[in-house]
Amino acid sequence: MTSARGGSITASSKAGRPRFVLASASPRRIELLAQIGVTPDAVIPADIDESPRKDESPRAYVTRMAAEKASAVAAVEPGVVLAADTTVVAGRRILGKPADESEAAGFLRLLSGRRHRVMTAVTVMANGHARHRLVETVVRLRQLSDAEIAGYVAGGDWRGKAGGYGIQGPASAFVPWIQGSFSAVVGLPLSETSVLLSACGIAPATAKE
Repeated sequence: MTSARGGSITASSKAGRPRFVLASASPRRIELLAQIGVTPDAVIPADIDESPRKDESPRAYVTRMAAEKASAVAAVEPGVVLAADTTVVAGRRILGKPADESEAAGFLRLLSGRRHRVMTAVTVMANGHARHRLVETVVRLRQLSDAEIAGYVAGGDWRGKAGGYGIQGPASAFVPWIQGSFSAVVGLPLSETSVLLSACGIAPATAKE
């Protein structure tokens, strides 16, 4: 079953709680929500312009993206709407999702042997009220050889991932050190998200124990 905007309906709303809508097509965010016992009633990606504004800081950008995604879906879908946005930041440079293999390889060469920041912003909207969280994690990639970069890019795991890598996949072999939230780097900070959802009547399984 699909929604009017093409998102798949994964379940009817559970008795005793509001309808819950995930404004993201990311399978990783669906999997992360499942870890805390939450299943969206609808999965509806937001269709917005994700281009950074001139001179926009990484924090302002990622926060705006999450808020705009939530607002876009909440405007046409009833219930509690969750949106998130993740970006990788090298210095002040925002590294979004690579357009092609060449850009993915360039991102990895830039991040090789250095620390960078991964910012994930979360917005939950309910009854016209928005709640926000921004989680920043520091990640270090070890020095990567040209062969390692080429092999990873050829495998395709970079597709659809900010910064050109996914910490939960083969690129985990590149990450010797992390400071902050692992789940936020994957795409959704679970502790902060759990608090936001609970405040809106979507109680994770962990909150029921």
